[in-house]
Amino acid sequence: MYATARPPFPKCAGGLLFVRGRLALIPSRKALAMKFGVLIFPGSNCDHDAYWTIQQVAKQPVTFLWHETHDLENCDAVVVPGGFAYGDYLRTGAIAKFSPVMESVREFADGGGIVLGICNGFQILCEAGLLPGALMRNIGLKYVCKPVQVRVESTDTPFTSACRQGEVLTIPIGHMEGNYFCDQDTLAQLQRDNRIVFRYSTPEGEINLSANPNGSLDNIAGICSPGRNVLGMMPHPERAAEPALGCIDGFKVFESLVVAMATK
Repeated sequence: MYATARPPFPKCAGGLLFVRGRLALIPSRKALAMKFGVLIFPGSNCDHDAYWTIQQVAKQPVTFLWHETHDLENCDAVVVPGGFAYGDYLRTGAIAKFSPVMESVREFADGGGIVLGICNGFQILCEAGLLPGALMRNIGLKYVCKPVQVRVESTDTPFTSACRQGEVLTIPIGHMEGNYFCDQDTLAQLQRDNRIVFRYSTPEGEINLSANPNGSLDNIAGICSPGRNVLGMMPHPERAAEPALGCIDGFKVFESLVVAMATK
């Protein structure tokens, strides 16, 4: 609801954009010509949700990228969606990291390309070494599916530039392995470099155990890479991206990406 100041977009048909608490239009795909790629693994089940949000809500060009391909088709941003890649056998993301497409995603990220991992995508990015740490079984050993609140800890990323520091967003989760863990040195580094992007919080923005749905270390709901171009988050922003879904807070992630790529 609180977009940062930026030059006005050209007047053209597009998707929803939050400007000073109001819905405005995102410029059309023709105006921006920024292309998204959504990965598909055997077992992905949120790929079409991400595709819909990018194409129908954000009004941006988007293509599916099959797990066996090396070709990212000149995409400007890659989304690793939620689901159960390869059935989550062995452990979440452990098989997907060996997919040919992930070799290209690594090279893309190393070159500064924007990569967003959502839920299972976060797990895959950790397994592939693009983000530190691991996602373990929820502390209650139960699948958790419900709206939660997350506090924006950093707006200095291409994923959160449309947010304000400390803003609380309501975004759904749906996972069995969302319990983020890393060693103490890694945690200290994440904290020192301001790479914890989202934390589970109360609606008032308090960070405490009661707001933590899965036992995640330091209430971590999302982290970014040292270059801040790779983000992994357990909540599903595509499930809270348009009014028909009952909440639009998640769209801020996609809005931020569009703005970031338009001004890159």
